[in-house]
Amino acid sequence: MIHAALQQGGRLVDSARRSPRRALVAGVGTALVALTVVGFIAVPKGPTNAEVVADYIEANAQSLTVSPLAAAPTIAPRDAYSATPGIDSLKASGTNYDFAKLVMLYAGWPQSENNITVFTRWMRQENGVDDWWNRNNPLNNGWGSGGGGGTGTYDSLDIAAQNAAEALLQNGGYAEIAAAFASSAEPSVTENAIWNSPWASGHYAYGGHWSYTEVPVVKSPDGTW
Repeated sequence: MIHAALQQGGRLVDSARRSPRRALVAGVGTALVALTVVGFIAVPKGPTNAEVVADYIEANAQSLTVSPLAAAPTIAPRDAYSATPGIDSLKASGTNYDFAKLVMLYAGWPQSENNITVFTRWMRQENGVDDWWNRNNPLNNGWGSGGGGGTGTYDSLDIAAQNAAEALLQNGGYAEIAAAFASSAEPSVTENAIWNSPWASGHYAYGGHWSYTEVPVVKSPDGTW
């Protein structure tokens, strides 16, 4: 009986000890439920960023009025562009006209119609047309060719063009020719400068031995450049 009472008393003691814990657990549970309920309460939201921007634009809208008297912008015209053939392209083409242009290029003169017209006429008077590349010396130039009377030979037409430019630029007797080419003068001006220079002893009869017909385009043989 006593043992049973002790056991019963022990249970009573255990029950008494457990009661505060149960109360604490119950309190915590109640608090969690309360927090959960609060979490579900809808909180009013402010306007979104997009709405704020839209409201600002609407409130601060601006307008631009252009006077009908306002002048339209003026676009300045651009200079015309033209390509000047280079050494390699002229050599590849290889005609009498290309030789004339190559001399202009080496001398720093314009490859103008006036200049090329006179120079190809000049070449025709010296070596003809069908064999204008004779001895690789189209102008029968003695400068650097080994032939003082213009009978010398150059290793290539390219070298001949360089020497023709040098002779016309550096020999004082050809100064008027160089000036005429440099200014792209009228053909008659440049031709008179050639006739009155010491280039040819006969002076081309001062124009009497000079042809004005159009010079045909003739390509030189392979290996001449």
